[in-house]
Amino acid sequence: MDVQGTIVFSTVGLLTYGFDVFSTVLAADHIADENLTESRRTDGVSVNYNAQFADKSGETVAFVSERTGSARLYQTSSAGDEIKLLPTSQNSLFHDRPTIKNGRVYYVSAHEPHSESFKSWAAVYMTRLDTEETVRLTPAGSVDFSPAVSELGQLVAVASYGSRPWKGDFHALETEITIFSVSEPENRTIVAGSGGWPTFSGESTIFFHRKADDGWWSVYRIDLQENLEEIIARRITPPGLHAFTPTASNDGKYIAVATRRKGIKFRHIEIFDLKSERFYPITETLNPNTHHYNPFFSPDSNQLGYHRFRGESNEKVPNLLPVASPIRGLELLRLHGTFPSFSPAGDLLAINGDFLESPGLMVLRSDGSKRWTLLKSSTAFYTAWSPVEKGVIFTSIGPIFDSSKATVQIARISFNPDDLDHKREEISTDVKILTRGGTANNAFPSCSPDGKHVVFRSGRSGHKNLYILDAIDGEIADGGGIQRLTEGEWVDTMPAWSPDGELIAFSSNRHNPANPEAYSIYLVQPDGSNLRRVHVAGPPGSNDVDRERINHVCFSPDSKWLLFTANLGSVSAETVSMPNQFQPYGDLWFCRIDGTGLTRLTCNAFENGTPAWHAADRLQDIGFISVVPAAGENLRGQFEEPLWLTCDI
Repeated sequence: MDVQGTIVFSTVGLLTYGFDVFSTVLAADHIADENLTESRRTDGVSVNYNAQFADKSGETVAFVSERTGSARLYQTSSAGDEIKLLPTSQNSLFHDRPTIKNGRVYYVSAHEPHSESFKSWAAVYMTRLDTEETVRLTPAGSVDFSPAVSELGQLVAVASYGSRPWKGDFHALETEITIFSVSEPENRTIVAGSGGWPTFSGESTIFFHRKADDGWWSVYRIDLQENLEEIIARRITPPGLHAFTPTASNDGKYIAVATRRKGIKFRHIEIFDLKSERFYPITETLNPNTHHYNPFFSPDSNQLGYHRFRGESNEKVPNLLPVASPIRGLELLRLHGTFPSFSPAGDLLAINGDFLESPGLMVLRSDGSKRWTLLKSSTAFYTAWSPVEKGVIFTSIGPIFDSSKATVQIARISFNPDDLDHKREEISTDVKILTRGGTANNAFPSCSPDGKHVVFRSGRSGHKNLYILDAIDGEIADGGGIQRLTEGEWVDTMPAWSPDGELIAFSSNRHNPANPEAYSIYLVQPDGSNLRRVHVAGPPGSNDVDRERINHVCFSPDSKWLLFTANLGSVSAETVSMPNQFQPYGDLWFCRIDGTGLTRLTCNAFENGTPAWHAADRLQDIGFISVVPAAGENLRGQFEEPLWLTCDI
């Protein structure tokens, strides 16, 4: 596969998490007191999460870390001064939920593709720590998340889709609780028709979470018996609060859960006494103004672990961070920001800042070492660098993702590139609005390779279609300087002009206008001719073609490939267990312009998108050798809980 260059893209939230794993020693009665303290169990490098105690004494933990550019599994030493990589699926871009039991590590990996689109690649594996022999426990064609191993290591419980197709769910996954023995993983039994995040207490009791009919996330209990058909799930936690991601003590007396309560802004870990049916706060007494995630008990039930933001310091959020790539010669860089576009020489990036911390239009060196602000406006979104002018960037100014009548304008931002050589962080600019009219949503510009025209999306007709605009003079009063490219009662959006000038790619739901989420890729020539759909998920007429949700399309530097964000791989983890992700099924994929050669580039539990592709291999021809990791803003742990997880029920 002759695909090379450098791709820069965004991942929602991940660079700002600053997660580390912590634990606290519990009182004898597991009731928190004022003397409760916590210990950090991971080393403050990268993002560390979803841990389990790895030995009977609770001295070591196994956990997930993003430190090598993908989610890999690690274990701390007993002295706590060493981190070692666990011997798992080395070619996988995604690992999750490790559990070490009886010399084996059980975990989720996503390194084996499905033959069908819209199926997660997540499956459960077991690797021997001595021989590194790996066995897939999930049957071929099935999807499993969140494995739990019983106390003696004889049984495994998972949240499973089985072989069922994904329906697009990502808030409360439509998974079942399934169990199987380690010795016979092919013999599986569904013990709960709805639920996720199972955890064992001993060998015969399983707790799990599900969203109840009254709207509250709650923990349920099932007790295994000889006749599995008679198992009944009992609700354990009451309505009035959300309780999820449970862990159970092996003595059968307690569970620990993450909670969201009315009037409290933060997710906290609490212990629930199964006999008295009372909650006891743990992390609210330690760090009241910090989110805490995914508790886990030590085997002796005397310690409780979780992960959280490790706290403010001088640690920086990197402007750019290398990401593991599945394609040799194709480099991936994760951006702290959104909507990047490369300057003509590739030595600079135009970006939009983080919407929570530093919105606006900025310029960033391609090694991540320096960033300048061009516009501080929080309403500036999307970037398109002129291919022929180093000092010209096109953007949209106005509310993002609004109606067709919202006032959004295409702007030409001009600046003196020589100003970037000075130390000041704000650069003087000239802002020229190219579009006219106050009730037209004009957005997402892309410049022609000769720099003379801009294609963009506009709602001026009442529907969002594509137009081509004079890139220098803009739209003039008599209607000149602009021409319509597409027309119809649907949405055509996010166009990209090919580097050779022959094609314009865009996303559209014109094949199913009644579905506001059914976006696919289309191509059209700049004169409006030869408009066609690029079938990615399947051939015309297949059941999958109307399930595509594809956006953020751009071309490879040679105009032969299309790069985009898509839902083709479903989700990789239970989204209630993490901070907010708008579209956690979003991963980067690419294919030829005829739809063949479909290849997945990213695979994780987060939303990845807004890519830009430059021809340079690691940008070495412009002096790019490695990114500068400590050149960004201070890490402050500013991220949101899932926006759909509300206590207003």
